[in-house]
Parts: sequence; C-alpha cells; structure tokens
Amino acid sequence: MISLAGRDILHSWQKFVLTGLGLGLLIGVTLSMAGVYRGMVDDARALLGNSGADLWVVQKDTQGPYAEASSIKDDLVRGVLGMPGVARAANVTYFTMQVQQGDTEVRAMVVGMEPGQPGSPGYLVAGRHITRGHYEAVADVKTGFALGERIRIRRHDYAVVGLTQRMVSSGGDPMVFVSLKDAQDAQFLKDNDAILNERERTAANPAFNRPGTPGLLEAVQASQSSSHNVNAILVQIVDGFLPEQVAQPIRRWKHLEVFTSDGMEDILVAKLIATSARQIGMFLVILALVSAAIVAFIIYTMTLGKIREIAVLKLIGTRNLTIAWMILQQALGLGVIGFVIGKLAATAWAPIFPKFVLLQTGDALTGFLVTMLICALASTLAIRVALKVDPAEAIGG
Repeated sequence: MISLAGRDILHSWQKFVLTGLGLGLLIGVTLSMAGVYRGMVDDARALLGNSGADLWVVQKDTQGPYAEASSIKDDLVRGVLGMPGVARAANVTYFTMQVQQGDTEVRAMVVGMEPGQPGSPGYLVAGRHITRGHYEAVADVKTGFALGERIRIRRHDYAVVGLTQRMVSSGGDPMVFVSLKDAQDAQFLKDNDAILNERERTAANPAFNRPGTPGLLEAVQASQSSSHNVNAILVQIVDGFLPEQVAQPIRRWKHLEVFTSDGMEDILVAKLIATSARQIGMFLVILALVSAAIVAFIIYTMTLGKIREIAVLKLIGTRNLTIAWMILQQALGLGVIGFVIGKLAATAWAPIFPKFVLLQTGDALTGFLVTMLICALASTLAIRVALKVDPAEAIGG
C-alpha cells in the first residue's frame, strides 16, 4: 500500500518542518515550566537539607523562619541544648536583601550562623570557612562573587573568603553566609540616625532618666544599641531519638514552636509554593490547548489539500481505516518531530534561566505521551473530513 502520509510529508516537507519547529518550541516551553516547578520543589528541599537540622525551633504560633517572620532571644539556645535527645543546637538568622558589590546588586538570602554548627555551609568549592568573628562571608557561586571581593551588607563591607554551591533559599535566591553577630546587627539594628533619635527620645523620658537612679539611662540605651534576637534555633537530635519525641518537650516546656523535617517541607512545598504550582498548571493547560489547535489546523489543511487523492483511494477500494491511519501517522509524526525539538530546546535553554530548572526523565516521558495523545485527538477533525469524501470527486470536474 502506498504510504500517502509519507509521500505527502515529502511533498510538503517545508510546511511540515516549520510546523514541527513551532510545535517544538511550545513543547519546550511546556517542559521548561514543568522544570521550573520541579526546581522550586528541589530548592525548598535543598534549603532544608543544607541546614543540617532535624528540628526547627521558632517563635510560638508562627511557621518561621522561611515562610513567616520569627524572632526569639538567642539565649534560649541554652535551654534547648539541655532538653532530652538534643545533640547540637545553634542560633541562626535569615533575611533576604539586595547585596551590593560595587555598582551592582545581587538579591541574596543572608544567613547568620555559627561556624561548624547547624546552619553553616556544609562544604566549599573554593576558599575557606569563616574564621573571624566579623566582616567575612561565604557566598554561593550563583551570586557571581569571587574570592577576595568585598560586598556590602547594610552598613558594613565583607570579604568573600569562601565559595559554596547549591545553597539557595526556597525562592531560589543564592545564600551569603556571615557570622551570627554580624547578621544580628544587619537584620535587627537600626541605622545610626535612628539610634541617635532613639537615644534622645529615651533620655527625654522621665521613666528612664530619673534623678537618684544612676546608670539606668545608660543601661537602657545600651540595650537599644545591641541585638540578641535570632530567627530560629536549628537542632540536631541524638541517634535513637525520634524527631517528634524531642520536639514535644520543647513545645511544652519552652513555649516555642518546633517543626520536624516533614513539617517544614510541608510548609515550603504544600503551602509556600502552592499558588505558583497552580499558576504553572494553568499555563501548562493553556499550552496544551494551543498545541492541539496548531496540530489540528495543520493536519486539517493538509488533508483538504489532498481531497482528490483520498477520493481516488476510496474509488479503488481503500478502507476507511487505512485512510484514517494515514492521517493519524502524519499527526503522530508531527508530534514526534515537535517533541524532539522541544526536548532539545528545553535542555539547551534551561541553564540560562535565572532560577534552577530541573528537567526530569519522568516529566519528559509524560510529556511525550501527552504530546502523542494531543496529536491523535487533534487529527480526528481531519479524519472526519477525509471519511466524508465522495469517491466521485476523483473523476469530478
């Protein structure tokens, strides 16, 4: 049997290739958007894994420190360290800001941590860890910073002494690690003018500047110029203890909120990026409909262009099933070409995206099956037209 599908494709291969290219770009965008969602989930899980924590101790009645604001006193860590099942505990602060490097700015999550404790970078790709108490930083390579460069965080300059990799926030922003004290000053302290105004306001308050009470005003002003707040306490538990077994006494006796890894992942994945996931899902549906419309239109016009050939086939006794299969072959062939182009395009441009795009084999396989299904459904309109062709048109004027 003559392959009408193959001969027609060779006859009009330019139109077929251009259509496959357009469809392929749509499929590439679809795969990329699925990769964006996978990348968001992977960023959230990388954030939890890189913290090195089994438990997150945060302000009561909050879902901090990543999804909500959380502020607790840094001396609470001593009480947490004394709880049963706690192996290590360390204060940590997180805040996102524009980090300055010369005339350029990079959006990054600044992490205040204690070197060697939970929350510090687990490994470096270059340089060394922070050894001084002030004005040193370790940056993720995604920030674009190099060893020895000086970056500005709030009022102070920091020397980049180490580089790490794949240390990102749940939103994909690269991390910059500094000492806990530096981060507390940057996050919680006011600027110099605000501090001076606050001191004058305090001095004018009779409650803090009472005669016969020497040292009171100075003590109050000293408390205003220092910060002892952190966002969370990261806890590592002793082997043999269950996370919830350690978390429950902390909640009860320390009056703090405690999240396990599963609970924190649920906050980041199921809640924090849920809206973005729904939005990406809507775009995927729209792109699927547009792809179906393109395939249906092209196959339909190609079928209309060979009405007389189809009539000849019917006149010589070709079955309707054979004619339908020929048209379906064209649609599936278009889908294969489009998917190959789309997969190559998505793989090529994924590293260029500003945020991490994770292309998974399972998503690609699902995308291929969906593409074939869309092409098959899109061919039904052309098949109906072909089956209604009157064999008499083969000898008509």
